[in-house]
Amino acid sequence: MPNNKGTARHTVLITGGSGGIGLELAKVFARHGHDLVLVARNRDTLEAAAGVIEGKFAITAHVYASDLTRPESPDEIFDFLHNEQIPIEILVNNAGFGLGGEFADTDVERELDMIQVNITALTHLTKLFLPPMIKRRSGKILNVASTAAFQAGPLMAVYYATKAYVVSFSEAIAEELRDTGVTVSALCPGPTKTGFADAAEMGNSRLFTAFGVADAADVAEYGYESLMRGKRLAIHGLRNKIVAQSNRFAPRALSARLARMAQESR
Repeated sequence: MPNNKGTARHTVLITGGSGGIGLELAKVFARHGHDLVLVARNRDTLEAAAGVIEGKFAITAHVYASDLTRPESPDEIFDFLHNEQIPIEILVNNAGFGLGGEFADTDVERELDMIQVNITALTHLTKLFLPPMIKRRSGKILNVASTAAFQAGPLMAVYYATKAYVVSFSEAIAEELRDTGVTVSALCPGPTKTGFADAAEMGNSRLFTAFGVADAADVAEYGYESLMRGKRLAIHGLRNKIVAQSNRFAPRALSARLARMAQESR
C-alpha cells in the first residue's frame, strides 16, 4: 500500500527506539510514511515517543517493551509480531550501550550485558527477520555500529570490539544477500549528542569534549538515506570517514594509543 509520500508503506522495527539515534530514526521513517514498531525497556517512555510521532505523522506506531539483555527477548519480539500479523520489511538494530574504564576494573556483568545487546541480540534478531525478507525478495536491515569499529579502543575495550563485530557481520551478510533483493547497511556514527556518553561514564573524555559531537537527527537522516540507497558501509561525517580510512593504514599499536588518548579525560 502506498504511503503519503507515494512510495510503498513499510513497517520498520527499531530497537532502542525511545531515545537518541533510534528515536530520531523513528521520526525520519515516520516522516517518509512508514509505520513503526518501537522496542526499548521502558514502556512509558516508548508510549510517550509513539504518541508524539503518531500525533505528528499519519502513521501507526506500535510499541513493545523488552530488555535485550535477556536472551529470550528476540524470540519474544518475533513471536509477538508474528501473532499480531505485523510483517517487518525494515529492521533497524540500533539498541546498544558502552562502558568506560580499564578492563581489569570494569563490571563484568555490565560488559556481558553489553555483548548480549550489542552483538547477540542484534545477530539473533537478524537471524529471525531475515528469512521472511529473503522469501519476499524484499527487505532492508540497518545495523547501527560506530566509528569505534575501525580500531581497538583502550578504556572502552569491549564496546569497541562489539562494534567491530557489527561492521564485519553486516558487510559479510550484505555480500551473501547480493542477489536476493535484501540489503544490509552498517551505520557508523562518531561521537553524537545522545545519552550514550554519560551512560558509558565517558562524558568527560576528550572524545566527547574536545573533538565536537554530531547531532542525532543529522546522523539519523544520513542513516536513512544510506539505507535506502543500499549503501553497505555508511560512515557519518567527513572527519569520521578520514579517521576510519587512516586507521586501516596506520600501525595498529599507534591507532590504539591514539584511541586511548581520545578516551582519556581532559
